[in-house]
Amino acid sequence: MTATSRAPKALTGFRTSEDFHWVGDGFPVRTLFAYDELGAELSPFLLLDHAGPTTFAPTTQRLGVGPHPHRGFETVTIVYEGEVEHRDSAGAGGTIGPGDVQWMTAASGLVHEEFHGREFAKRGGAFEMAQLWVNLPARAKMSTPRYQGITSARIPRVALAGGRAEARVIAGELDGAKGPAETVTPMHVWDVRMSAGAEHAFQLPEGFTSALVVLRGSVRANDSEPLRRDTLALFERAGTELRIVAAEDACVLLLCGEPIEEPIVGQGPFVMNTGPEIHQAIVDYQNGKMGRL
Repeated sequence: MTATSRAPKALTGFRTSEDFHWVGDGFPVRTLFAYDELGAELSPFLLLDHAGPTTFAPTTQRLGVGPHPHRGFETVTIVYEGEVEHRDSAGAGGTIGPGDVQWMTAASGLVHEEFHGREFAKRGGAFEMAQLWVNLPARAKMSTPRYQGITSARIPRVALAGGRAEARVIAGELDGAKGPAETVTPMHVWDVRMSAGAEHAFQLPEGFTSALVVLRGSVRANDSEPLRRDTLALFERAGTELRIVAAEDACVLLLCGEPIEEPIVGQGPFVMNTGPEIHQAIVDYQNGKMGRL
């Protein structure tokens, strides 16, 4: 996945989300994109929710989302503040805290739950996370589920812009640093922090989907107008260079992946290629074939 030129990737559009909704009682989220609107344009990426930043009071209650199913894709949870506790019907689970990542491949299907970490809930405090959904190709949609719990210490950090910016390489590769996440199709997922005034030109593969998600602060991308908090910017697949300038201290996710040129048919927590496959997913879940907690 090596860039062959330095032609800039043209900005094709952007969207900002101001409204939020609750997922369960623990995650106040803004959905920055979803597959029912931008699935083809953003392939292999299906959805991104930004939860928080929010401050929770100490509690002994379990705040979060109870058992629910998934089939046909992966969920990638990145914690910035607070803790998230996961458990699934494939027997995987754990608690992830600031800087940690949970990469769950639902594939053929499982049931899982997501709550605030118990210790975090007891003490309360700031909470912020992002959850990305990544599509699977048809050949992998019915494969065995897999869970990757990735601690912050395992994620390489690459200094950029003379030390005024830093990228954590969750998946893919940047300047020789390889991310620990094992992906089904080729992609880069970089968690980038930039100080005001910092500037860096990222080299990306020709033909790959490229998107920038601004979680905090404000940046310009390839001479765009300022892109502020909770903004998604989408770029043409042609070209290889994405130059980002921080207008103020910023935190962004840079997503770049090889498109999956297959139909996207989804219903709620299931994303497959055809309507009958969605129907079968519902039947399998109702019959307990995705397991139970």
